[in-house]
Amino acid sequence: MPHTAPPKTLRFVRERKPVRIVRFPAAASGETIEIDLGRTAMLVVDMQNDFLHPDGWFPRAGVDTAALRAIVPGLNALGAALRAADVPVLWINWGVRADCANLPATLLHKGRKGGTRPGYAEPSPSGRGDILVQGHWGAATIDELVVAPQDLVVHKHRYSGFHDNELDSVLRARDVTTLLIAGINTDRCVFSTLTDASFRGYDCVLLSDLCATPAAPSVTEVILDLVDLLYGAVSTGAALETALAGAGSSPSPTRQEISR
Repeated sequence: MPHTAPPKTLRFVRERKPVRIVRFPAAASGETIEIDLGRTAMLVVDMQNDFLHPDGWFPRAGVDTAALRAIVPGLNALGAALRAADVPVLWINWGVRADCANLPATLLHKGRKGGTRPGYAEPSPSGRGDILVQGHWGAATIDELVVAPQDLVVHKHRYSGFHDNELDSVLRARDVTTLLIAGINTDRCVFSTLTDASFRGYDCVLLSDLCATPAAPSVTEVILDLVDLLYGAVSTGAALETALAGAGSSPSPTRQEISR
């Protein structure tokens, strides 16, 4: 008798994630932010050697990174709390092609700052590989930050972390609808990533105490105002961490109450 293979099922049914609500205060509006931890992820933008290490591209060009590095302890603390709550942490890092084949002339020119410093994919002044090239030292996350085995790294080649890469697909495959956004620089890659996320339909929370920039304080004030006015909400990592510590005692609403 010929062997008959058992019928196979192509299974497209996803297990429903339990609704896990946490509430924490917005920074200035007086509102309460409510998120579902089961559909939330944290994006940490550009915390890389070439921006923060003394031998990196920006410090060697004279950029003062003290304020940028000051957010490291807070990022580590919140990252640990989120991982304990099974919330994914993603590192969104510059990682350009070695030949810069997909970088436009404007971006290359801005990177060189009018010829006053080396630019993308050019040799690092410290001799540590090529600037922000994927796989080179400068594109790696700084050692002071904890990158856990379950964390994901997504490389980018524009100010926005969503442009022309797999970030959107990675998030949607995990049924993520809310993004907690942190990193550097507040007015550049952080803001570009947040606005791009908003355009794609994500709900965004900017964690102001876990973002930094060497720009004037007035620049940050404008960014925070714009996010609060148009693109999402502004809170702090400290407020969220406190809420996570007490989240176990807070009942979850029904799925209907938080449906999008």
